[in-house]
Amino acid sequence: MNSKTTTEYASAVNKSKDIFLKKMQDYGTAWRILRAKSITDQIFIKAQRIRSVEQKGKQRVEEGVEPEFIGIVNYSVIALIQLKIGELVLDEGMTEVPDLPENEVEGMYNNFIRDAQGLMADKNHDYDEAWRDMRISSLTDLILMKLLRIKQIEDNQGKTLISEGIDANYYDIINYAIFALIKLEGRENT
Repeated sequence: MNSKTTTEYASAVNKSKDIFLKKMQDYGTAWRILRAKSITDQIFIKAQRIRSVEQKGKQRVEEGVEPEFIGIVNYSVIALIQLKIGELVLDEGMTEVPDLPENEVEGMYNNFIRDAQGLMADKNHDYDEAWRDMRISSLTDLILMKLLRIKQIEDNQGKTLISEGIDANYYDIINYAIFALIKLEGRENT
């Protein structure tokens, strides 16, 4: 894999992970309360905002699209964690969601990102880093398409006939969002 890509990928991951860990310190793992469909919808909202800003060419909320792409990376990891350990089932009378240990969550985060990066390296080999010639808006559209696929699979109770499962789509979303972050960073440095 291209060493430039490895460095840029690591930088985007570090930025995303730093925000993830800081938010976990602020909020704990309150996201454990989210059902799979709610996480998918949360990511969809972020991707839809990015597309809206891209199409309108302006925004009313000062927060740019970079934090939205970071949120997409982090919520996709959350979705993969929830898929792995299962949705939280609230017992009757339960008033608070039990936190997961921070080191355990960070370990899962690292593992899922490592798997996403491995997938990216394999695809980059076959596609010769074609993403570098793509527009950020195309990456946004691919994220939205993957989310619509996930929604359909969720509506089918996770069953597919021939297609990849939900987790494969989340890995692709992570990589598309990281590619967008790399491209945004490059835009700032030119």
